[in-house]
Amino acid sequence: MKNDFYKAALDDLKNKSQFREIKDIKQNGKNIILNGKKLLNFSSNDYLGISSDKELRENFLKEYLKNGAKISNPSARLLCGTDSIYLELEQFLAKIFNKEKALIFNSGYHGNVGIYSSLVDSNDVVFIDKLNHASIIDGIRLSKAQIIPYKHLDYNDLRVKLQKYRKKYGKAIISSESLFSMDGDIADINALAGLKEEFDTLLVIDEAHSFGVYGDGIGIAKEQNALNRVDLILATFGKAIGSYGAFAVGSEVLIDYLRNFARSFIFSTTLPEISVAFAYHNLKTKILASNNLQSKLFSLNDYLRKNLKGYKILGESYIVPILLGKNEISVKFSNKLIENGFYILPIRYPTVAKNTARLRISLNSAMDFQDMDLLIRCLNYMQSETLETSAL
Repeated sequence: MKNDFYKAALDDLKNKSQFREIKDIKQNGKNIILNGKKLLNFSSNDYLGISSDKELRENFLKEYLKNGAKISNPSARLLCGTDSIYLELEQFLAKIFNKEKALIFNSGYHGNVGIYSSLVDSNDVVFIDKLNHASIIDGIRLSKAQIIPYKHLDYNDLRVKLQKYRKKYGKAIISSESLFSMDGDIADINALAGLKEEFDTLLVIDEAHSFGVYGDGIGIAKEQNALNRVDLILATFGKAIGSYGAFAVGSEVLIDYLRNFARSFIFSTTLPEISVAFAYHNLKTKILASNNLQSKLFSLNDYLRKNLKGYKILGESYIVPILLGKNEISVKFSNKLIENGFYILPIRYPTVAKNTARLRISLNSAMDFQDMDLLIRCLNYMQSETLETSAL
């Protein structure tokens, strides 16, 4: 079998400025090294700068390894790929979320695929925000449930669709992210909870990008006083927590159901024990012990958004998307920023809708206001240069 079809598909991506490549980079605190050049890293999801905290990492390793703790756990969790640290962290997570139980997954992708592929089937329906993450959509597709998208953050549109379609199906879920990773905006979880109560659905919220920062580190559901109205919350250790993995929290019935039916949990080799221990350590010693890192992150975000001029900036969070439109324009802007010392990547179709390509600036607490000033000056200069060129 020849590879002509696959090569043609790749060539088509290159012609449309959609071709993805993996770069050879080395992370070094708030910087990365790309082709020997040090750049400020504005593309990481390490929102609190924890994964680059050398002192935190060294203290953890010294304590963790001195008693011969394991690095890996090469078996499925339901076989022998578990230990007390997994159970301790799950109990801790259930407690801080005020839920009955928690279940650790290998990643946010594993979590969402497992949740949706097991909770619903071909007789059921899931109402999703149209900007929900691909892992949510993939999980629903595996379930064969009907997917009904509603306009982004438009709860009147969701109500109309619930009124039209809810009674046609058995089980139903309303699904939303809390903080949207491409637009940087935030859902109204109480509005969603009101609709789930009115129309007899489950409410599942993905807190991947907000856990560790909002709501004293618990997330946006806590920030909005809506924790007890959400049936199931998924969040990750691989972003603000600085480790790796994910988890779901909810009622005993839902978590027990996932443990018995979520194939991405049942049939996966378990998360390395050291990742579980590091997540637990970071939560207790950094995330929930103080709001200093979160407060600094919010201040950096306010400063950047206030001082950037001439751009269409989306959202309100520390994810700061600058809308540019065409794929090729976002690539050119990204390349120019990299030349000037800023690692900011373009987000293009099909990751986002056509003609909404953007730069996605991701802030973290390891940065300072001087870093913001450097970026602001560069972006404002690029904007004025673009305007002058287009006027010719």
